[in-house]
Amino acid sequence: MDVPALIITAIALSMDAFAVSICKGLAMKRAFLKEMAIVGLWFGGFQALMPLLGYFLGNAFEKYIVAIDHWIAFTLLALIGILMIKEGCEKEEKEADASLGFKTMLLMAIATSIDALAVGISYGILPNVNIWVAISSIGIITFLLCMVGVKVGNIFGAKYKSKAELVGGIILILIGSKILLEHLGVFK
Repeated sequence: MDVPALIITAIALSMDAFAVSICKGLAMKRAFLKEMAIVGLWFGGFQALMPLLGYFLGNAFEKYIVAIDHWIAFTLLALIGILMIKEGCEKEEKEADASLGFKTMLLMAIATSIDALAVGISYGILPNVNIWVAISSIGIITFLLCMVGVKVGNIFGAKYKSKAELVGGIILILIGSKILLEHLGVFK
């Protein structure tokens, strides 16, 4: 997988965490650098950890699924993308919570990084994926976007939350399609 595709994937994966960060910022009276960094570290850390775990799972089962790996990667990315699009189209907004406590942040970090676990599984079965570059890109980009998300939410509110999830979902579906089409020989 090439570096631009990894960066685009990292941005797409970070959209859930970015949206939650906007909500965190919305709920805060003032967003200081410390709060922005806490949110960024939680989400960026889990967005990096989960694909690493998924990568090891994918590698462990590679010999059993190598003939259909491209279909698995496409299916996982497409399903995640569809779920993100669905969430982005939902009208009901959840109540914003300003808490940065351990339990709250742990649950939200896990919830927003499940899709990254699935992407990590696809990385584990795809050839030419440098997992260290991938998880570094995902973690750093998520960290930065979440810091920005807290500030944006604090300033502008939740106006763009659904649009971020919608765009992230579309990007993941397109990347999954690219993987499938490359394997089928459509793109070289």
